[in-house]
Amino acid sequence: MMLHELTISELTTRIGRREVSARQAMQACLDQIHRTNPSLNTFIKLDPEKALADADAADRALAAGESHSKRPLLGVPLATKDVIAVKDQPLNCGSRILGDFVSPYDATVSRKLKEAGAIIFGRLNMDEFAMGSSTENSAFGVTRNPWDPTRIPGGSSGGSAAAVAANQCYAALGSDTGGSVRQPAAFCGCVGLKPSYGRVSRYGLVAYASSLDQIGSLTKSVPDAALLLETLGGHDPLDSTSVPQPVPRFSHELTGDIRGLRLGIPREYVVGGLDPEVKASVDNAVKHLVSLGAEVQEISLPHTEHAVATYYIIATAEASANLARFDGIRYGKRVEGTDVIDLYARTRGSGFGAEVKRRIILGTYVLSSGYYDAYYLRAQKVRTLIRSDFTRAFEKVDAIVTPTSPTPPFKIGEKANDPLQMYLMDIFTISANLAGICGISIPCGFTASSPRLPLGVQLLGPALGESTLLRIAHAFESTTDWHREQAPV
Repeated sequence: MMLHELTISELTTRIGRREVSARQAMQACLDQIHRTNPSLNTFIKLDPEKALADADAADRALAAGESHSKRPLLGVPLATKDVIAVKDQPLNCGSRILGDFVSPYDATVSRKLKEAGAIIFGRLNMDEFAMGSSTENSAFGVTRNPWDPTRIPGGSSGGSAAAVAANQCYAALGSDTGGSVRQPAAFCGCVGLKPSYGRVSRYGLVAYASSLDQIGSLTKSVPDAALLLETLGGHDPLDSTSVPQPVPRFSHELTGDIRGLRLGIPREYVVGGLDPEVKASVDNAVKHLVSLGAEVQEISLPHTEHAVATYYIIATAEASANLARFDGIRYGKRVEGTDVIDLYARTRGSGFGAEVKRRIILGTYVLSSGYYDAYYLRAQKVRTLIRSDFTRAFEKVDAIVTPTSPTPPFKIGEKANDPLQMYLMDIFTISANLAGICGISIPCGFTASSPRLPLGVQLLGPALGESTLLRIAHAFESTTDWHREQAPV
């Protein structure tokens, strides 16, 4: 196995034994980026000299006696979605409106990664302001799927998922507002974890929809996802929505034993438009979990049919408020006008892309006088019903198993002119954000087509139920080989 193909745990073991250096690991990633990024367009900003200097600093720390027992990510090259602040790195959110803005501070997750010894290098492409399901909406161009460059990698964290799948970095951070970590993980054949709302601080994450956003990880294995959650989780006084709960040692709870755990299969998730190969792979995944000792029962989440409409009212309403700050006066690359109103119009008109404009307009509409009660208030009430559905379900089961996406990754441009079809790609993932629960997507198969395309199965757990979720995912992963497949880049 090539150096850049290792998981985090495999890499830290070799670094700890002095078999390889952090500089060699960083150089392996940079070489892979140089070879593959022209065709994939995952990294949109990169400073190789700074990356290698940081790797040299990690090697010096190791030589001075630092260890992975205290700094578990020491010398590990990681990258981040271009919506999370890293001090002295560009922060563009996949948009033209921020111009050459450079972050003056670290997000809490960035600070924690650095304290754990990680080398945070490079900015990863994304749908503009995290609004999209395909990474076709970026001002920096389309990102392509490493398994088939004619197809999308998913979104909005498509750059993060594609970079991990292409072995350009050992793991990456993303954000998940309605499935933006889990869906690209499924499309690119990697592990995508969305923690419970409040488990990981959002300080330093540029907000899309504040009541839905959560920072998550894209990794090559479930143990890597557990390690990153241990590192990133915990209460943060800088984030008022951060939950004051202790963070379990998730990596110590990956026992592989899921005997007696109850898994729910929601009848509402067998929908029209569900691809037969997706259904077959998820059915096989359920059978495999049963063979490992899990028990399966059918459950009902009766308000699922309203989830997409509810999400796109709440998310766009919050987006219209959050993005109001990008006006060329407080934030944003200013385009001068004849007066203040003209300045606003020119700045936002030229700075935002079509999808962002669409969602701002929709969000402004549902919050406007005369429509607030009919749309936004009603959506919040339905959100409460959706959350109650999950609360009742988790009284009967320990986790829920669903497809991650209704289809395999689709062709670039296939749904670009049909927003409704694009929004429906989130049908299996958005409910978890509305309810504030945790979810993970893991590889569970491939299509029969050539080239083969990855398929993912989603596991959902109750709020702060990541321990059980990761244990189930690890039991599946450690007894299957889907996650070991390498993209043909």
